[in-house]
Amino acid sequence: MRRKLVLIGNGMAGARFLEEIVARDPGAFDITVFGEEPYGNYDRIALSHVLGGEKRPEEIFLNPLAWYEANGIHLLAGARVREIDRAARRVVGEDGTEALYDDLVLATGSAPFVPPIAGADKPGVFVFRTLHDCERIAERARAGRRAVVIGGGLLGLEAARGLLGHGVSVTVVHLMPHLMEVQLDAPAGASLRRTIEGLGIDVVLGASTESIVGADGVEGVRLQGGRELPADLVVIACGIRPRVELGREAGFEVGRGIRVDDALGTSDPHVHALGECVEHRGRTYGLVAPLYEQAAVLADRLVARAQERPCDAAYAGSEVSTQLKVMGVDLVAMGDSLAEADETLGREVLRYEEPARGLYRKVVIEGGRVRGAILLGDVTDAARLRSLLRGGAPAPERRSEILFPSAGVPTPHAADLPDDAQICDCNGVTKGGIREGIRAGCGTLESVVKATRAGAGCGSCKPLVREILAADLGEVAEDPAAHYYVPAVPLAKAELVERVRALGLRSVSAVLAALGAGDADAKSKTGLASLLRTIWNDGYEDERDARFINDRVHANIQNDRTFSVVPRIYGGVTTADELRRIADAADRYGARMIKLTGGQRIDLLGIRKDDLPHIWRDLGMPSGHAYTKAVRTVKTCVGTEFCRFGVGDAIGLGIAIERRFQGIETPHKVKMAASGCPRNCAEATTKDIGLVAIEGGRWEVLVGGAAGASVRAGDRLVTVASHGEALRHVGRFLQYYREHAKYLERTYGFVERVGIERLRAVLVDDVDGLCAGLDDRMERTVAAYEDPWAADAALPKTAGQFISVEEVHIS
Repeated sequence: MRRKLVLIGNGMAGARFLEEIVARDPGAFDITVFGEEPYGNYDRIALSHVLGGEKRPEEIFLNPLAWYEANGIHLLAGARVREIDRAARRVVGEDGTEALYDDLVLATGSAPFVPPIAGADKPGVFVFRTLHDCERIAERARAGRRAVVIGGGLLGLEAARGLLGHGVSVTVVHLMPHLMEVQLDAPAGASLRRTIEGLGIDVVLGASTESIVGADGVEGVRLQGGRELPADLVVIACGIRPRVELGREAGFEVGRGIRVDDALGTSDPHVHALGECVEHRGRTYGLVAPLYEQAAVLADRLVARAQERPCDAAYAGSEVSTQLKVMGVDLVAMGDSLAEADETLGREVLRYEEPARGLYRKVVIEGGRVRGAILLGDVTDAARLRSLLRGGAPAPERRSEILFPSAGVPTPHAADLPDDAQICDCNGVTKGGIREGIRAGCGTLESVVKATRAGAGCGSCKPLVREILAADLGEVAEDPAAHYYVPAVPLAKAELVERVRALGLRSVSAVLAALGAGDADAKSKTGLASLLRTIWNDGYEDERDARFINDRVHANIQNDRTFSVVPRIYGGVTTADELRRIADAADRYGARMIKLTGGQRIDLLGIRKDDLPHIWRDLGMPSGHAYTKAVRTVKTCVGTEFCRFGVGDAIGLGIAIERRFQGIETPHKVKMAASGCPRNCAEATTKDIGLVAIEGGRWEVLVGGAAGASVRAGDRLVTVASHGEALRHVGRFLQYYREHAKYLERTYGFVERVGIERLRAVLVDDVDGLCAGLDDRMERTVAAYEDPWAADAALPKTAGQFISVEEVHIS
């Protein structure tokens, strides 16, 4: 008879424990899981990518609901536990659900620590711990302008990074004298601060938050001493605390966490614990790698018990070595990295710093051996230093050889590392785990990442993963899927386009039937729909299941299942009549918020799905395409129309560009701007396409700029002498980008990949003779444009197109 196993907690530690159980003996237990969140297990490390809009929530799930069902695990998603009845070996949920156990595992994780700050309960104040937190912060950021993040540790900086993607100004307030004091010393913290401030984030150090001010919501943050920082959104990220309440109420010994022995057992032989909620040998752990080590040990012991055999697996603690990416900066901290020089202990510290490049290295030597290290900006020597730290080899007498291996210290290769060497700190993957994946048939970097999760977090360990592959296989095969336009069709974009044209395939289902391989995922369908629109224009056959909800209803879905409506305002110039219609529509359809956007438009938030066609008719304005991958806005300054510094008609050119290219489908969203002088008030230099007026009636056309999570100045494509020339070169670049970019590749990535010199040669000098064809295809695309609001308001494409659906589950 199978033993009854109950797990409380479905976070990264708990779910990894379930994976380890299933891998050892999937039939050993009848498993019930209580999970507070209403879905499967996801990667918390990736939450900042969701907050910043770089990933969709469904993309970060490690174990969706279907995984539990496939493995016979009874997951009670969204269920809190009220009581552990140890005498009856019973767990009782808050809704009265009961589960009996032979073995109980507590993996209750941790909770955000909120300091005693007056006003911390105001609307607009958030913690940053769960996917739900992420969604609420993102919603508030869309309606705000200024954010303050309280806490300059890893979590706070990740929250700040995510907020940048929403176009709000961000200030980080930190109590300590430097950032990330748990991982970094003062010089490294100062280096990181310079890098972060270079991204446009303000940093206030050594500051204690006294209160969050505002009458009905957040208006600012008051620091001790009286200084106030304006804010309409506050994120508190001041660390975490183990969640021990259930353990304490059940009578277990609790210190900083639920105390466990080397078997991860409590004082009750039927109850074990693991993860962030436990204290082992006086230590708690907040990184993923130690939690995964605990999961493997506990799975070994419980499976052995179920199989009635002995087991000596034990957890002796973890050597914490942190390798991660913070705000795009690689960071490694290992061993006693914060120690300083002390002659009495025979401890010396070596440092090297290049402030201009954001590089910092520190090595701690004690007793003639490496005891700790910090690498910031360049972590290529991490494996070598980790090997010296763990192996205990004497440090070379010429200390410079430790900081600069080219001076004589041989750099160990992947082949020299033992199998128990940890390669991926994000997901706790050892070299041995990677080699198991290779022996199981993984021959490419992508397949190893997918099978083992090494490199699936921040990605900084991928070079070492590739080296291990090369050491085991002799040569790393290139994954052909890396070049596929979408996963479901094994063809690169150029070949796919050729086959689609040759076969006359005009719908997504036709492409999948003729060229697909296996089941089609959502990304493949939406990617193909975008490509077919580019190829066929109005000859494309639309299929509703091939489009994301935003594209099906021409509005941006919000976290409460209502929609955002953004009418097009050409060049940011509107009229009193349009403003009256917008105000009347907002009142008539109950808009919960009216928001001025960074693209000089007006956003009506909180509109019901079934009201969408009605509000479009009442507005009488075209779609602003704020919901899709298409040409969106052309931001302008007033130019020569009013500004005494203007040297070019930015409004006239901006409106002409937006009218010509409005709503054209592109591989990713495209934002543009026209500035009437080099003062650049419309921020044209950081747009996908920007135009800046210069003396002599000329315009510089810039491409590949960015101002979100990545900040990049656009490259000059060409300088032109007229509006007509500007329109022609903008159209050529757009069409070339449409035809040659990868799906979901922003222009800044495309420009960097192709190179601005190559783009000039093709689009300006016409070295390949492509310009006439590009101009012609763009002309046909412009001619085929139809405003989706006008078309679907008059005649919906399907009977249920605008019928509200009250709830959607991520599975």
